[in-house]
Amino acid sequence: MGSVTRNDATTTPTTDDSTDGYLPIADHGVIGDLRTAALVGMNGRIDWFCCPRFDSPSVFGALLDSGKGGSWDVAMVDGLVSTKQFYLPDSNVLVTRFMSEDGVAEVQDLMPLTTPKDPDHRTRIVRRIECVRGRVTMSTRLDPQFDYGRAERTVEADGDRRVTLSGGDLTLHLAADVPLEVADDDTVTATVQLGVGETATFSLGVDEIPDDEVDSDASGHIVHATVRFWQSWLAQSNYKGRWREMVHRSALALKLMTHEPTGAIVASVTTALPEEIGGERNWDYRYVWIRDAAFSLYGLLRLGFNDEAAAFMSWLTDRFSDGGDEDGRPLRLMYTIDGETPPDEHSLEHWEGYRGSKPVNVGNGATNQLQLDIYGELIDSVYLFNKYGAGISYNSWNQLCEVMSWLVDNWDQSDESIWEVRSESQNFVYSRLMCWVAFERMIRMSRQRGLPGDVGTWMATRDEIFHQIMDKGWSDKREAFTQTFESDHLDASLLLIPAVKLLSPTDPRFLSTLDAIEGQLVSDSLVFRYDSSDHDDGLSGTEGTFSLCSFWYVEALTRVGRRADARLALEKMFTHANHLGLYAEQVGLTGEQLGNFPQAFTHLALISAAFNLDRELGA
Repeated sequence: MGSVTRNDATTTPTTDDSTDGYLPIADHGVIGDLRTAALVGMNGRIDWFCCPRFDSPSVFGALLDSGKGGSWDVAMVDGLVSTKQFYLPDSNVLVTRFMSEDGVAEVQDLMPLTTPKDPDHRTRIVRRIECVRGRVTMSTRLDPQFDYGRAERTVEADGDRRVTLSGGDLTLHLAADVPLEVADDDTVTATVQLGVGETATFSLGVDEIPDDEVDSDASGHIVHATVRFWQSWLAQSNYKGRWREMVHRSALALKLMTHEPTGAIVASVTTALPEEIGGERNWDYRYVWIRDAAFSLYGLLRLGFNDEAAAFMSWLTDRFSDGGDEDGRPLRLMYTIDGETPPDEHSLEHWEGYRGSKPVNVGNGATNQLQLDIYGELIDSVYLFNKYGAGISYNSWNQLCEVMSWLVDNWDQSDESIWEVRSESQNFVYSRLMCWVAFERMIRMSRQRGLPGDVGTWMATRDEIFHQIMDKGWSDKREAFTQTFESDHLDASLLLIPAVKLLSPTDPRFLSTLDAIEGQLVSDSLVFRYDSSDHDDGLSGTEGTFSLCSFWYVEALTRVGRRADARLALEKMFTHANHLGLYAEQVGLTGEQLGNFPQAFTHLALISAAFNLDRELGA
């Protein structure tokens, strides 16, 4: 049945043996509380944590500057130590195991969650260390650097087991059940010796932590309660197929990137992780892209998570009410989790970037781009929500009709499209494809539900777009659909042509396009989004293969009937996941993960590829 089990990591030294002080991007797990998230390295270091929200300034940022970014380290003292890392079953509670000849210790890392939509929820990180064999000495060092390391830090001890740390507008409270020390450099340290069954627990939160809560954390109660929370949520999944472990890990990752209070879904929990080591393609993904969220909605609906879909629809309805952007468009390309415009893109000049990859960007300069494809992706997801979920409301339908009135007048424009190029706007075929989807799905919903709309105009516009794609988006020279009108450049996004039902998967034009993409953009099942070396996208350097596109390739192979090839490509892609089944945005030529981590879009594409291939292969 299943592919391979990837709960345990490859044995890795706990001391960083790299020359630059950085773990590989893939050597991390992620924990979160549906408000924010933290990355935990296989060496026991939390090197990324923004508080109190996904898009807040970082408290721990050693991921982007190993010397000045700040971190929270846990390590085993003395001896030759190796580590493994896994999640407690069907949860987002992470365990890092430290092993030496003296003994074995486990660090259970979590951000507590016990009740859905808890109005009294308080964000905190719990790190519970337990000796499970022999006798071990463990140390911890807390070194927060507030506001991306720009704020001055103050530290105040309250007895020997509580410390308050402040910087900028944020105050954090650390409580432990073992003695703490404030060092001369204002870091907080502790060293403990533990025998079998003995524990040491540390809790770091935005509010003061009551004594009884510290006792509860130390007993392991909060670990069990948080595991139950995740397991109860995952039990709603209707996926019973061959790749249950990978699909469910992807679902858990998508859920981690959901902001429960608003229903928004962020594209990733990190910023500025490079698409090329030393390169400039370092973007901030801690915002809500309409496109990414719409695809994530699709993935969650496929698995039966209708509450998340309904919550996002509510968030989206509020965006329609906001009145669009400054250019008169009905929707912005991206939003903060509150529905605001993301901050302007700027660089943190005082940080060196992951392994020297600058600039370290926060905010996103693509905010004001025109990307017409978002309307098709959004309306396709609304169509699925209407079909499989609770159904679209009257107000939402009226809002969509207003969007379509705007799109009727504006679909035939050059734009920056899905890949957010930083060069000049062009007539991207993918954008036309998704505009066609927008009109086609609105027509379907109107007919299926008897909803009123300007169906005649929608049909005429849909057909005009179709003919334009066939006439200008097709290259006789390449025998393929191309990235832009009347060009010869290929684009992996057009692997979605049969998935969105523009053409049959057996249509000669799509089969020829698939052959062309395989010939130029596919490398051993890994897929480049386009060839950045043969034309200008406004940026220097190169990039890795896009994992999103690699899963789209699996789905395309499935749809054209090449099931054996699709299954092999899917299994190969699974080998590129990290030890926990998580994916960054890209895979480099030597197999390293690149770009922001984990990426919602990639995990959505995994779910879709596995779901559709399972269906074709049968039970």
